[in-house]
Amino acid sequence: MSGSDRRGRRERILRAAVRQGLLEPETAVLAGFVDLDGVDETVRALHGAFPDSLRVLHAFAAKANCLVPVLEELRLNGMGCEVASAGELAQALEAGFEPAHIVFDSPAKTRAELARALDLGIAVNADSFQELSRLDELLAARSSGSRIGVRVNPQVGAGSITAMSTATATSKFGIPLEDEGNRRRLLQAYRDRPWLTWVHTHVGSQGCPLDLIARGIAKAVEFAEEVNSHLGRRQVTGIDIGGGLPVNFDSDETTPGFDTYVDHLREHAPALFSGAYEVVTEFGRSVLAKNGFTAAYVEYTKTVGGRPIAITHAGAQVATRTVFAPDAWPLRIEAHDAHGRAKHGRPVPQDVAGPCCFAGDLLARDRALPLLDVGDLVVVPDTGAYYFSTPFHYNSLPEPAVHGARVDADGRVTFRLLRPAQAAHPFPALAGR
Repeated sequence: MSGSDRRGRRERILRAAVRQGLLEPETAVLAGFVDLDGVDETVRALHGAFPDSLRVLHAFAAKANCLVPVLEELRLNGMGCEVASAGELAQALEAGFEPAHIVFDSPAKTRAELARALDLGIAVNADSFQELSRLDELLAARSSGSRIGVRVNPQVGAGSITAMSTATATSKFGIPLEDEGNRRRLLQAYRDRPWLTWVHTHVGSQGCPLDLIARGIAKAVEFAEEVNSHLGRRQVTGIDIGGGLPVNFDSDETTPGFDTYVDHLREHAPALFSGAYEVVTEFGRSVLAKNGFTAAYVEYTKTVGGRPIAITHAGAQVATRTVFAPDAWPLRIEAHDAHGRAKHGRPVPQDVAGPCCFAGDLLARDRALPLLDVGDLVVVPDTGAYYFSTPFHYNSLPEPAVHGARVDADGRVTFRLLRPAQAAHPFPALAGR
């Protein structure tokens, strides 16, 4: 989908939402929207980027958007699901994913969580030597059809957002390959455990250049080859390469694409495409981010210190990363009138603030936009992953409704409720009244 097509669809969906009352200045002041047609197109692009000859399961990272109806849509598009908590596992099962198509990753899996995953036949990636020992105990008491691997940290370094880089020298994730003695211990771990048949790695996504990601995956593939060579048999039969495609938040264009990602993998890790290994991917943000947007009404405007400020209903509760780390997670803001039509007035530097009760609750600072007025709508593109789907409950602000949208060939928009708006709690009756 071209950037202009995406912008046009976004405004069409927004205007239809206003007409149908899904956005309303008294009762529906904030909502999230997922372009389900765009999701379909993105998943097709993901499947098409990897060769048909490769045995690959694209497991959507549920953390990026854990709404069960969204997960259902992805399942129907042929994806699996990667989960990182018991809650996400429950959501994946509710969405109808077969256990064999679910991958359980977490650095803090409890015995009970591991036992349930093993009993169901869900794939498990152990994050530490201690977790491997725990699996030893659990597997001694049961048989399991789970695919089991070890997450290795290739220690290739950080991207531009350190907090999102998971292959640094001191990352909390996985067993570091380059730490003294670890490679030898890992080789012995595979020798002692014939059921250990996968290798898993993840370098990071946002802020990580594709060469860095591909180099980390290459080290995991090289380690898998080393295990099989050391053991004299093909014990490692699968490699989980994690997610890792960063998203362009600067425009509506989708760059980089999955095909570009695969080109980097071919260059750095050609053995991944040899046919000797099954492959799992764990893309999240790159599947959903650009296929969703947030819309909120402007409740008030004021001028402070000579700068206009628009007080909206979208703030830290639905844009947590942007509010607390604006340099790492900047978002575009679009100005629309009350009917959802794009405003085209002279750009005026202004702040766009949220409803939360702290001074830093700002979606944008000194941003040049057509001057926002009371009753206007602000649209925040590229928020289909992480933002409205995982709200921050500051000030007990209610979770907004999330709607899925489809646009037919005649331009008609139909909506599917993906999550109802959370009802605000009524004030309790005053005692003695």
